[in-house]
Amino acid sequence: MNVFVNNEPKEVQNQTTINQLLTDLNLNSAKGIAVAVNNQVVPKLTWEKFNVTENDKVTIIKATQGG
Repeated sequence: MNVFVNNEPKEVQNQTTINQLLTDLNLNSAKGIAVAVNNQVVPKLTWEKFNVTENDKVTIIKATQGG
């Protein structure tokens, strides 16, 4: 199934959770990550059970320091 991660197409398995998606992207241990699906923020506590679906638009934001 296809989803879009930060506007880039990504092939994922059916029943892929946000946690699984982050693992596939090597972001599972990163801190300061926020995820939105179809412009709706998904609380971190639900990532383990939140399944993405065909053509979902997933936005991953990583906080950085600087300025």
